[in-house]
Amino acid sequence: MSHPTTATAEGTPPGEPRGALDRFFHLTERGSSVPRELRGGVTTFVAMAYIILLNPLILGGAKDVNGMQLSIPQLTTMTALSAAVTTIVMGLVGNVPMALASGLGINAVVAFQAAPHMTWPQAMGLVVIEGVIIVIFALTGVRQLIMDAIPLALKHAIAVGIGAFIALVGLYDGGFISSSAASPPLALGIGGKLATWPSAVFALALVLMIVLYVRRVPGAILISIVVATIVAIVIQSNASIPKQGVGSWGIVTPELPDKFFAVPDFGLFGEVSLFGGFAEAGVLTALVVLFTLVLSGFFDAMGTILGLGDEAGLVDEQGRLPGLGRILTVDGVSAAFGGITSSSANTVFVESAAGVGEGARTGLANIATGALFVVTLFLTPLAAVVPAQAAAPALVLVGALMMAQVAKVEWADLDIAIPAFLTIVFMPFTYSITNGIGAGLVAYTLIKVSRGRPRDAGWLLWVVSVVFLLYFGLNVVEDVLGVK
Repeated sequence: MSHPTTATAEGTPPGEPRGALDRFFHLTERGSSVPRELRGGVTTFVAMAYIILLNPLILGGAKDVNGMQLSIPQLTTMTALSAAVTTIVMGLVGNVPMALASGLGINAVVAFQAAPHMTWPQAMGLVVIEGVIIVIFALTGVRQLIMDAIPLALKHAIAVGIGAFIALVGLYDGGFISSSAASPPLALGIGGKLATWPSAVFALALVLMIVLYVRRVPGAILISIVVATIVAIVIQSNASIPKQGVGSWGIVTPELPDKFFAVPDFGLFGEVSLFGGFAEAGVLTALVVLFTLVLSGFFDAMGTILGLGDEAGLVDEQGRLPGLGRILTVDGVSAAFGGITSSSANTVFVESAAGVGEGARTGLANIATGALFVVTLFLTPLAAVVPAQAAAPALVLVGALMMAQVAKVEWADLDIAIPAFLTIVFMPFTYSITNGIGAGLVAYTLIKVSRGRPRDAGWLLWVVSVVFLLYFGLNVVEDVLGVK
């Protein structure tokens, strides 16, 4: 993907900023424009709107230590509110096209690792503490030191790995590939065949998106999503497609809702017990949960921020992202805000790559995305209109574009090539950005030791590698400490 730095989206050579909005968001400086940012912001929203439905299903489907479940309507409201506030703040403070919402993976830790040992307010209290710790790391410069300590080639590998990861997410969520307990673990469609209407919609959206994009049609990704959604609604209204199970649309069924307006329910806001989890579950258990939350939130966001910044052409020649300190601080505050809203920790969403692919380069795109989340507070029934099969192809296309970063890795240098390879493949193969970063950094450090040059890695990467070794061996550590 080209990264316009000397021309605006409309092809006009950049000159002086054209107004207050241009000056605040540096639109001309980054070779962008208001229409391009708005398109990117809308595209990002459409690509990640599923979280409004999915997060409540994950959290609402779990029970806390007392057998209590959170209200789905309240969770839906809090998820949209949390995403709206944090995304807008990132746009205003960080000035980057990186939207935030409740992080997948992190919400699973809260639902299935924390909640069984404590009450929901206590579990959300740990989420707030996690965010505070990440903010401290950001304000003290520790988080940026770690990011700067990562070799430039591994930063490019992180971007490539995220590309492979989001492509897999898109293919899987779109039903183009499916998982199986048998061999092979992944297969084309259902039973090796693409024989359902949802699969056809996914294929249509992907083909249309590729054709429009390579022909440089403005709004190619967004146009394709809208067209595919309309086609899906027509198909659903005329075909007998199961609501659940094999051949279904999945979480979102493309049907026009009976009503378009719903009054938001803010009942979960502020339902937090900050340190109650330590008393309820025990110090060791609470610390293990907190350690997992911090590590996942820290490195998932770090990898996503680096990858998106690289793809958007915002990093310098050393792979550093201007304003990184502000971006990291907002990310930490957003995680804590997720605990306050009981929607789990917020983090930068990798689906922001869809907006970047549409041309977003500044925080103005975030304002558009956040505004749509605000609207969604009152129009939550419409969140069930866009199926994954219509939006997921954007992740596949952007994943393909992010693969271009692989050319920046020195593959002839085994000291870099092997860690870069592990970074790239671990992300999609383990379905975790954190695991990919950890595998790459540990491998890089060990290779330097094996070659008799341990100082080349630097003391900070040594510390990070030890932390990741503890992370990968967490079950063993729990057994040694007697944590159940």
